[in-house]
Amino acid sequence: MAESEAETPSTPIEFESKYFEFDGVRLPPFCRGKMDDIANFSLRSSDIWIVTYPKSGTSLLQEVVYLVSQGVDPDEIGLMNIDEQLPVLEYPQPGLDIIQELTSPRLIKSHLPYRFLPAAMHSGEAKVIYMARNPKDLVVSYYQFHRCLRTMSYRGTFQEFCRRFMNDKLGYGSWFDHVLEFWEHRMDSNVLFLKYEDMYKDPGTLVEQLAGFLGVSCDKAQLEGLVESCNQLTEQCSTAEALTLCRGRVGLWKDVFTVSMNETFDGVYRQKMGKSDLTFDFGV
Repeated sequence: MAESEAETPSTPIEFESKYFEFDGVRLPPFCRGKMDDIANFSLRSSDIWIVTYPKSGTSLLQEVVYLVSQGVDPDEIGLMNIDEQLPVLEYPQPGLDIIQELTSPRLIKSHLPYRFLPAAMHSGEAKVIYMARNPKDLVVSYYQFHRCLRTMSYRGTFQEFCRRFMNDKLGYGSWFDHVLEFWEHRMDSNVLFLKYEDMYKDPGTLVEQLAGFLGVSCDKAQLEGLVESCNQLTEQCSTAEALTLCRGRVGLWKDVFTVSMNETFDGVYRQKMGKSDLTFDFGV
């Protein structure tokens, strides 16, 4: 696979950094030099993977998955650093060598497209939970994230950022390709395809899906407790006072998109998603 560097568009100047480009996909620079190692990363049958395009509800999903898979007391999870329990495969820290040696069952996250994930995963090894989020809410959240992240120093307008998103010029490449590639593998025995909006719309069914996929037995009381915990987590995600914009809320795009932007976005969405039967809720 070919590696190269790709300049971001020149506006704004602070955001003009170099992406790492791999097989035509823009990736964060810390992925440089490790893609072959990732492809050859050894999996275990007990592994649980969470894969998302950035800002698709990863933090929320990892807490629910941790609750379901580990049987943790919901009252204790707020005292834990869940990120330390679920490292991101491609991030500089803790690194591939340390993740490889973690004790089973390993819980691992990644934002990489399906085709760049370990080859053994494509052969049915490990369990993979993929969550997709409607792209309008996602791009608003991704924009806010870039604005808040000191290392990105993004100072452009939302309209400019949205154009980057529609033209596949952000880290981790095209959202459209990312979700469609996993959607094509939704029937694989080791893949569970979830939608972020269902966390809000039907948490009971989502928790049941997770428990069944992970092979976790729950009685009625346990299931009800997990659903209640899921409801509490989604409420916190939607109303966190620390966020100037509630990035977890479903339908937040309606407060940001102009009529013109929405029409343009819908046109791109139809063009890139029109042949797929994958659909999203844009408001719950």
